Amino acid sequence: MIEPDDGIVAIGSGSPYALAAARALAKHTQMSAREIVQEAMSLAGEMCIYTNDQIMIEELPRKPS
Repeated sequence: MIEPDDGIVAIGSGSPYALAAARALAKHTQMSAREIVQEAMSLAGEMCIYTNDQIMIEELPRKPS
């Protein structure tokens, strides 16, 4: 896998919708990463018949600097 330049990646049937939404939100809002994920997945669920709106987000702890 190649790391994307913007640090945003998506997989699955609704991934093009979620990826586009996440990129737009990251570029044009001050939302947190979690908020961007929630909204991008919600939008993908509205557009893709294979993506539902029942979303569970798990966050990984950040590595200490």
